Amino acid sequence: MSKRTPGLVKRGKNGIWTIDKRIRGYGRLFESTGTGDRQEAEQYLTFRLEQIRNEMVYGIKPEYTFRQAATKHLLENEHKRSIDRDAQSLRILDPYIGNLALRQVHQDTLGPFIASRKKEGLKSNTINRDLAVVRRVLMLAARLWRDDRGNPWLETPPLIRMLDWKDARKPYPVSWVEQERLFAELPKHMREMALFKVNTGTREAEVCGLRWEWEVSLPELSSSVFLIPGDLVKNGEDRLVVLNSVAKAVVNRQRGKHREYVFTYQYKGEYKPVERMNTKAWRRARDVTGLSPVRVHDLKHTFGRRLRAAGIGVETRMVLLGHTNKQITTHYSAVEIAELIEAAEKVSFERGSTPTLTLLKSSNAMTEGGSRKSHAFGRNKKGYAYVTL
Repeated sequence: MSKRTPGLVKRGKNGIWTIDKRIRGYGRLFESTGTGDRQEAEQYLTFRLEQIRNEMVYGIKPEYTFRQAATKHLLENEHKRSIDRDAQSLRILDPYIGNLALRQVHQDTLGPFIASRKKEGLKSNTINRDLAVVRRVLMLAARLWRDDRGNPWLETPPLIRMLDWKDARKPYPVSWVEQERLFAELPKHMREMALFKVNTGTREAEVCGLRWEWEVSLPELSSSVFLIPGDLVKNGEDRLVVLNSVAKAVVNRQRGKHREYVFTYQYKGEYKPVERMNTKAWRRARDVTGLSPVRVHDLKHTFGRRLRAAGIGVETRMVLLGHTNKQITTHYSAVEIAELIEAAEKVSFERGSTPTLTLLKSSNAMTEGGSRKSHAFGRNKKGYAYVTL
């Protein structure tokens, strides 16, 4: 039987060793070793104990690892809506830079991580999200965090360049026919969410997190709107969500299912909130219908394209899409909201009366999987274009 090492405890589903040890004159040392291997965990514990001894006896300034900084960042910001995304990035980064001292984390040491992610087929924008978290942690370590002697965790944050491989996927606004085909393959609860999204221009997180408490009744208009708090919106501003007849019907069908959340799914007779739309069900539906390039976010693009095709002005489109514009007020009168509802109504599904986007596709516009690929509005050298009928 192996001997238990004092100060090390195995925690979590992945069996990661955690240091939990009280040190006289220092206090409690509580942090993850980042490994499930006991020998590696013991070596890390020895390293940390020696580091603390040097600090206490000789006054040598301690060096913090990126893992320690990452843990501090997560603990201090666990209340933020985006922290789960940060945690996901930091988990992926940990095998590459977790054990490195903060001063050792820079563009060169991030090279293996970037190369590995690129080999997996990820695009530069996706990898940039992870790099942005690294940059944020290093900035906090240099400018905000201090040790017991008032010294910064990191003297100077390094410059970390964002990637630009010119590989960003272009928006794919769907046509009415494509929408019908795609939505018909979705589970009922997903179909309702997609229908709401394509009629309101909301983001995936806004749809999944939509709460009844944000609904504002407008009796004089026989309607209602949703006002999403700014701290839950990407641009940090309160988000007005206007409902056309289709979106309003979707919302009404959800009433009475859940006390808190608007969109839910039924599991063992109980309604539970939906955490995300980009699921296996969504990916299966788009593959079955030959619409592999379509992302969940393209439903927002579709709403915007349809508004433009219907002749809705730029400022009104920005309000309906929740885009930032300092010239746009965040306070609306009933008359102004009525105008917004009227604009949104022009892109509700009424065959024969709604302007439709028809996509002209060139024979050489193909995705890697072989399906045809759509491109943004306007002509280019290959002859792609969107036209309004």
